[in-house]
Amino acid sequence: MKPYDERLTVPRTWWLLAVLGVALFGVALAPLGAVPVLCGLAVGGAVAGVALSAYGSARIRVVADSLIAGQARIPLTALGEARALDADEARAWRSHRADARAHMLLRAYIPTAVRVEVVDPDDPTPYLYLSTRRPDRLTAALVASRPDMA
Repeated sequence: MKPYDERLTVPRTWWLLAVLGVALFGVALAPLGAVPVLCGLAVGGAVAGVALSAYGSARIRVVADSLIAGQARIPLTALGEARALDADEARAWRSHRADARAHMLLRAYIPTAVRVEVVDPDDPTPYLYLSTRRPDRLTAALVASRPDMA
C-alpha cells in the first residue's frame, strides 16, 4: 500500500491578504498612538494567523485500514469506487450535482477533487467529496489499499 497524506493548506495569496489586512488595521489605529497600533498589529496578526492555519489544517490520509478526511475516519471496507475529478467535474459535484447527504471536505481554493462511493448499507452517506490537489495520487492510494479493488 502506498501511504497518502495531504494537508489542504490555504494559498500563499491568502497569507499576503491577511498581512495587508492587518497592516490596514494598524493604520486605522494610528490616530490612537503607537501602543494601540502595536497591540492591534499583534492581536490582528495572531487572529489572522490562527484562522488561516486552522482552516488550512484539514488533512486527507490513507492509513492501514481507514481513510481519514478532516475529522471523519472511514473504514476502507465501507468505501467503493474512487474517481478523480477534474476542475469542471469537481465544480459540478460541489454545486448542482451535490447530494445534501454527502460528506464533503470542500476547499473552494482547490479546483480538483476525488469522489468516493460509500457502500456501507448502514451509512446514509452516498459518497465522499474530497478536495485534493493530487486527485490521481489519492485515487491510486485508495485502490492500492483495497486488495479487492486492485
